[in-house]
Amino acid sequence: MKKVYYLKTCSTCNRILKALNLPSDFILQDIKTDRITVNQLEELYALSGSYEALFSKRAKLYKEMGLKDQNLTEKDYKHYILDHYTFLSRPVIVNNAQIFIGNSANVIEAARLVIQG
Repeated sequence: MKKVYYLKTCSTCNRILKALNLPSDFILQDIKTDRITVNQLEELYALSGSYEALFSKRAKLYKEMGLKDQNLTEKDYKHYILDHYTFLSRPVIVNNAQIFIGNSANVIEAARLVIQG
């Protein structure tokens, strides 16, 4: 599977997608309009090994809901990601058995190298 989970309204996601110049076999899923499913999240978990790795601690709701002051479990991270799209760290780029999570320069460069060959 070659897929990118992103937010269409996020300028950072759009800048990254443009820079990656993805081949046409990649599927783009805007997680705001096409919510991530339990099965999709479980597939991402299988690749990443952790719901916490997929969770965005930079989300405004993370602080607003007081989650930063709680001791969250893997089950909690899964729940919140499924509950609201803002909790999925983005973009999440899946290139077959490889996963790249977030928008740090190192992650995006690693994804670019793999995708572009």
